[in-house]
Amino acid sequence: MRELTDRALNLAKVKGATYADMRIVRRDIRAITVKNGEVASLESYTTAGFGVRVVVDGAWGFASSARLEPREVDRVTALAVQIAKASALFKLEPVNLGEPVAHVGTYRTPVKIDPFSVPLEKTLELLLAADAAMRAVKGIVVAESSAAFIREEKTFANSEGAYIEQEIVETGGGLEALAVGNDDVQQRSYPNSFGRHQGTAGYELLEAMDLVGNAPRVAEEAVKLLTAPVCPSGVTTIILDATQLALQVHESCGHPIELDRVMGTEAAYAGTSFLTLDKLGTFRYGSPIVNITADATIPGGLGTFGYDDEGVEAQRTPIVREGIFVGYLTSRETAAKLGQRSNGTMRADGWNRIPIIRMTNINLEPGEWEFDDLIADTDDGIYMEMNKSWSIDDKRLNFQFGTEVAYQIKNGKMGQLYKNATYTGITPQFWAGCDAICNRNHWNVWGTPNCGKGQPPQTAHVGHGTAPARFRNVQVGVMKG
Repeated sequence: MRELTDRALNLAKVKGATYADMRIVRRDIRAITVKNGEVASLESYTTAGFGVRVVVDGAWGFASSARLEPREVDRVTALAVQIAKASALFKLEPVNLGEPVAHVGTYRTPVKIDPFSVPLEKTLELLLAADAAMRAVKGIVVAESSAAFIREEKTFANSEGAYIEQEIVETGGGLEALAVGNDDVQQRSYPNSFGRHQGTAGYELLEAMDLVGNAPRVAEEAVKLLTAPVCPSGVTTIILDATQLALQVHESCGHPIELDRVMGTEAAYAGTSFLTLDKLGTFRYGSPIVNITADATIPGGLGTFGYDDEGVEAQRTPIVREGIFVGYLTSRETAAKLGQRSNGTMRADGWNRIPIIRMTNINLEPGEWEFDDLIADTDDGIYMEMNKSWSIDDKRLNFQFGTEVAYQIKNGKMGQLYKNATYTGITPQFWAGCDAICNRNHWNVWGTPNCGKGQPPQTAHVGHGTAPARFRNVQVGVMKG
């Protein structure tokens, strides 16, 4: 690998590049889905290739190929230079990457059981058993169980002296039960919405989920929702479980802090951000108990790694402190515009995509409450669990979320089961109403393996550490006219 990266970087310099980097990526994927007692899908494949990124005449160029051989490296590097020269004819300002990045190192996901060493039959047996346990519950018409394993090996080198090798391993799995009856359809998922939780870990993560043990409960709850009343409308107190809060953080906290959004370079695909540069360090994002951190170093997070795809080391970065917005997710180029160094959030979806700013693990720091005490302290409200639907505007301000299940809270106790629960709000007002967060005993890093961004589209795997939290004065259901 070192010979190929040296070849690309040297040729880029000869052809006029002031900066160049090369990423070589191999990704092994195995995914299994069982549906209603049958193997619905079984995937096992490998993708491999490389990408070369250069700066020539103050502009970017990028090219890639699946053929990892010397002549192809030469061709792709020359093409990247040509693209940069063409881009330079229309540049608004020259690329400034700030101080050099020259890290040399390795990183490997800590794994107890290599998921690729586990026989396929063992995983199929597990998923079929969980599927059967769900279908044993009367009223379930679709039962689905799944597992996924990913190994990504990456080599990064740049013209400033960096050379980094990484191996990232991911494991995921989950359940989904669909019940039909009474002219209604309801679903329950476990352990996260849409049937999967995922993290950087080995097969031990899938075993810890206890899919078979949880399958009957998941199915029974889906059936109970068929006869449950619809969640009432009005302004009330809500408590969000950790999984729903993870998506709330993702959409209303994670995306608006991406500095490329703020600066307008991702506006076409998914909007910009209300967190404009004038708000940095002064804007009240939430109540004083709201502390949000971007942390690519936390064990097990889906946004955990050793170095980003610009060779910047993984970091823990304050985003909101005591309710005040204090930090963005940055690249080398965007950080330089603020007079800062990158906090290491540039990642690409494989070898044939250029790195863009992506979330790492965007975490709501835990508070002080035990969950039972939080319920007991709530006189009147609604507890909402696990995402079912989401919608948010292009500036990440106005949102509406739906959850799979909800419960009435009355006089400090959970009671009536509700279905089709929704809530809506405006991001800073919503977070200003946060007055209680559960402690670390109830805190977990949840994986989101389907975060979309960029043109052409890229899917990123990100994480969110959350514990259940309470929010006051929230519109639930349909707003009254």
